[in-house]
Amino acid sequence: MREKNVKRESSDVAEATCVPRPRDRIVASAQDLFHKHGIRGVGVETIADAAGTNKMTLYRHFDSKDELILEYLNYKGKKSEEVWADIERSNPGDPAAQLYDFVERAAIFIAEDERGCDLANAAIELTEQGHPGLRVIEEFKSRQRDRLANLCAAAGASQPGLLADTLFLLIEGARVSRRNVGTKGPSANLLQTSRGVLASFGVPAREA
Repeated sequence: MREKNVKRESSDVAEATCVPRPRDRIVASAQDLFHKHGIRGVGVETIADAAGTNKMTLYRHFDSKDELILEYLNYKGKKSEEVWADIERSNPGDPAAQLYDFVERAAIFIAEDERGCDLANAAIELTEQGHPGLRVIEEFKSRQRDRLANLCAAAGASQPGLLADTLFLLIEGARVSRRNVGTKGPSANLLQTSRGVLASFGVPAREA
């Protein structure tokens, strides 16, 4: 009997450790709601309810909604870094292939998710001058552009800085077009256009 009780207690402990902590639930709920409805479209009470907790608990972990917004924006930046790391792993030592892989993934993401870029959306919503979230977004977008420029240079592009800006604008524009006119609009040609741009700057096509 004692052995059964010990096993049951061990099982209960193991199950309990699998339950996300309140802070983790709050962050996960905020990420989901901000992505679906926008930062301004979601209040802290809604986030707390979705996390299965209350506002008091939420404010125990985050001093304000702005602090939760920063957590959200930084999380999105980290997810992007993971994508870049996967691109490098999939195409080791081949910057040209990495560029083509990048635009292919961007095209798929834009086609599948009508909400577009979370950071770009947040930049529109955060209208307060000097909001710390704007600095996070600006730094992220600058790193993204610089990473592209470095990759374009490594791939042998004729004008790496200009190519990076062109790809950046193409992708940002495709996200807006996807939101405005859907998947059958100009965003549907993002991959084909990006490949043509890469080739025009002298970046060799990926081998089949």
